[in-house]
Amino acid sequence: MKLKTALLLVCGVAIVTVTVWINYANLNEAFGGGPPYYGRTTNMDKWSNPIPTLVVIDIIAILLVVILLRWGLRNVENK
Repeated sequence: MKLKTALLLVCGVAIVTVTVWINYANLNEAFGGGPPYYGRTTNMDKWSNPIPTLVVIDIIAILLVVILLRWGLRNVENK
């Protein structure tokens, strides 16, 4: 396998890993860690829903991964 192809695939895996970690950390902070929706009720005046921001991050990550996978597969096919 070419070095460029391997780097593209590793970058794709890294993007997926970071995106999953960001989603987990934000959702756990907003909705977890105590009584139901503990993060919502402790500071109700400061709480904001993280889901719209996470959806935007997920869409960007998906687009980047699709682009990287296409480039990576194109390099494999051109062998």
